[in-house]
Amino acid sequence: MSGPAVGLWLFEPRGFADILADVVPWLEAFCHPVEAQAGGDVDFWVRDGSALGLRAFHPDGVGVFFLSEDEEMPAEDEDYSAFARPPVQGLVVGAGCSGSVNHILLGHLALAFARRLDALVDFDGLLSSHPAAGGDAGDEVLLARARVLASVLPGRLAEVSYDTGGGGRWLRHVGDVEFLQAWLRHPDFHLIK
Repeated sequence: MSGPAVGLWLFEPRGFADILADVVPWLEAFCHPVEAQAGGDVDFWVRDGSALGLRAFHPDGVGVFFLSEDEEMPAEDEDYSAFARPPVQGLVVGAGCSGSVNHILLGHLALAFARRLDALVDFDGLLSSHPAAGGDAGDEVLLARARVLASVLPGRLAEVSYDTGGGGRWLRHVGDVEFLQAWLRHPDFHLIK
């Protein structure tokens, strides 16, 4: 079973090989093993969470994580008008399995990558507090919850619309480092799977 993933939006072009040359030695300082995969992706297992600011970290229940290039980025169907300029490149950071420990660890990894690469974080959907409340809530309820969350946390959280197929559109959240840092401290923190 796969876990959550987030995108990293870059606004200055960099070769993926250059990005890996920057981040792989950093990952090797607290992950083992760090393995290059066919196609250029990197798989890694976090062994020391203190490098990410996690004091009470134990690797039990933690699966593999990966970093890959998002070849669909920028996407033709997304509305980037909330930004001064559109992103020029994307990366994906994901967890190989779900569970709260993997959500938290991925959140901290995304925060560290976003700081290191001067990137925004694409949450690949709408975030909200109490995500399980009203499980089959309609789009208006989900959007209202998402907007309440965005209004109470610091930082920037933008709504980006995209095509859903059949002429429909929906929204995803893209946030900055300040927002993600606050979201990680929120009692309802989660990522989208």
